[in-house]
Amino acid sequence: MTSSAQPWPRAVAGARQESKVRSYARLAKFDVYDYYLSILVVLSAVLFPAAAFDAVTVPALLLFLAGEVLVTAAMVALDDVTGYYDGSDAANYGPDTPTRRLLRKPLVAGTLTVAEAKWFGWLAASAGGVLWLLAAVISPHSPLWTVILLAVTFVLMPQYSYGVKLSYRGFQEAFLAALGLALVLVPYGLIAGEFSGFILVQGLIFGMGPLLFGVYSNTNDIEGDRAVGRPTMAVLASAKGNARFIGALSVAEFAFGALGSLTGLAPWWFVLLMLPTTALRAVQFRIGFSGDGDIMTARKLGFKVHRVSVVLLVLANLIAAATA
Repeated sequence: MTSSAQPWPRAVAGARQESKVRSYARLAKFDVYDYYLSILVVLSAVLFPAAAFDAVTVPALLLFLAGEVLVTAAMVALDDVTGYYDGSDAANYGPDTPTRRLLRKPLVAGTLTVAEAKWFGWLAASAGGVLWLLAAVISPHSPLWTVILLAVTFVLMPQYSYGVKLSYRGFQEAFLAALGLALVLVPYGLIAGEFSGFILVQGLIFGMGPLLFGVYSNTNDIEGDRAVGRPTMAVLASAKGNARFIGALSVAEFAFGALGSLTGLAPWWFVLLMLPTTALRAVQFRIGFSGDGDIMTARKLGFKVHRVSVVLLVLANLIAAATA
């Protein structure tokens, strides 16, 4: 269903009202800041040696971060517009899904209108694009591959569930991981001016974080996604096949670090440093799929695992710099 279709009926009449500012913050999902942590990974990678730390590094990274926040806010706001029109958010966040808070979906809760969400989305995307352009202009370097990747990222992010609707065309899982990778590679390229195999390994691991709480969400949202034709792996595969897919993704996250250490792209000790993430992924999988399973608890743990992973990536960069 396109955005010109008739809106889905309100899921809950008389939902508790709140301030517009709070509703816009919920629309932007500012409390889910996991993609924004990419800037910490990059900062730790370029911090040393101090003599090479350019005076514009911090301003450029801050501009990139601000743009990242705004473009991501646009992406999730427009995702909510599509989810409202096709009814998937009403199904996944309705009164019969007590593990979800309805107010997290302001359009379904009735605290914002579709017009307000669209205006917010496009204004945020435009402002974010300007900030990314400024970051590229003032950054110490601007290699062509970085500029192209930045432009592609900017164009594709609003298309996640709106416009081209990539997540409705079988690209959702790949998009979530690729976005995390791009949000590491681009700012690093702007500051360092070069490609780094170690940063590539870190970007791949970083991108697995959002993917690995996204696929648990998809497992919870199978019925709503199937009803609107959103072909996530959870919808397409059997229950056992979906569990195997998520298990394979968890193993792949470990494999990126292991292959990095084996090939020399990462220090030999990197895979050992990242073992706490691997152990937590095993716990997450057991919670989600052993016995009756508790998918939403496993999803919630996924946020914590990703944040632990970021801390370890930052530590890896600091250790690498200290032992160089």
